[in-house]
Amino acid sequence: MIDLGILKGSSFVVLGLARSGLATGRALKAAGIDYICWDDNAGSRDAALEAGLNVADPMGIDWSRITALIISPGIPSTFPKPHPVAAAARAAGKKVICDVELLARAREKARFVAITGTNGKSTTTALIGHILMEAGVRCEVGGNIGRGALDLAPLGEGGLYVLELSSYQLELLETFRAHVAVWLNITPDHIDRHGDLLGYVAAKENIFARQQVRDCAVIGVDDEPSRAVYGKLAKRGLPTVPVKLETPVAGGISYRAGMLVDADGYTVDFADVPTLPGDHNAQNAACAWAACRWLGVPREKIVAGLKTYPGLPHRQERVASVGNVVYVNDSKATNADATARALSSYHDIYWILGGQAKEGGVAPLAPWFERIRHAFLIGEATELFAGQLEGKIAYSRCGDLKSALDAAHAHARAQREAKTPAVVLLSPACASWDQWKSYEHRGDAFRAMARALPGAQVLGRAA
Repeated sequence: MIDLGILKGSSFVVLGLARSGLATGRALKAAGIDYICWDDNAGSRDAALEAGLNVADPMGIDWSRITALIISPGIPSTFPKPHPVAAAARAAGKKVICDVELLARAREKARFVAITGTNGKSTTTALIGHILMEAGVRCEVGGNIGRGALDLAPLGEGGLYVLELSSYQLELLETFRAHVAVWLNITPDHIDRHGDLLGYVAAKENIFARQQVRDCAVIGVDDEPSRAVYGKLAKRGLPTVPVKLETPVAGGISYRAGMLVDADGYTVDFADVPTLPGDHNAQNAACAWAACRWLGVPREKIVAGLKTYPGLPHRQERVASVGNVVYVNDSKATNADATARALSSYHDIYWILGGQAKEGGVAPLAPWFERIRHAFLIGEATELFAGQLEGKIAYSRCGDLKSALDAAHAHARAQREAKTPAVVLLSPACASWDQWKSYEHRGDAFRAMARALPGAQVLGRAA
């Protein structure tokens, strides 16, 4: 837990009691700082009370004695309509911040690596943390992934925090400074919270605010909004490392023909990095490479970290193999865009898909249908997807995940006997709530089922 003792004499309101809010309340209580916390959900308030936190409704309080409102990033503070508590705080002239801002204030002499982008944030954050730890660099990894910012361990002077930051968190920062800021990519997202693409980009750009000339910005430049941001930073004179797929980029990192290429021509063969398949993961790895090089990690140690990276659960997670068939858990792919990244990463695919469908279904995935040997449909989306796949690829209606996996395994056995590599891929392109509590619940079940298959060899993490 982060010691917030430096903030003694302050008084805070904590709004939202999920992971980050509970951690914030615990840290404030441990430091003896005056606070109240609140959540509109009665169950969340009960959980906070059970944890010994001070729960009270902030509506109608005397805001003159309050230093700031600490709001969970998932709660709107401005657009489309601010939460009433956020509106009251701003009306009283109080700052609205998040837990990451408190971390920055409490650890003024620490260093921060911050990662943002529309896609790939979690993988890149975990990968940077893994490389640093494998290289013997003490660091803490969290933020929008894993542990909340104030649940991280306190590090000494120069300690290194690797943080995934969403646009929601970035717009709530006031003094936080990223010593290395990693910007992966931009596609339209969270428009309901930011109004339009320009508002979304503006929130993300706060990752570069307060950077100084001895800091570094790493930017993927494969999309137009990101190229525009790169141009702005170049005019500031900030050290900036561009990352680009397919074509070389001056002074930057590129990925082409299966090879990561450093600015001086040094190459890494991604055939040796099975847990980072596909161009999207190549971008993640190239950005991680640039960040770690800036931090002074020797190249051979970065290569070792790439080769030993175990991957994240539910994101193209290789969980088992039976002969030449690999079983991949991509349960996090809850829409067609995410599934497209998986389909583009493999050939000879036995594809398990379905659940609660998103708008458009799987029709946008037609460019990758030629890679699919057979599709196995589950959940509410079965008939919708059957109609979209009819006449294009072979499919079976399986109903539930266990039946689909058994059917995919049976189809793949002939492939195994032919000694030809194949992939049984759970990449549902759907939400999970028709049959599962969450995508994690669904992915955990798939992992266990795949590892229980006759002759299965466990791959990746133990659990």
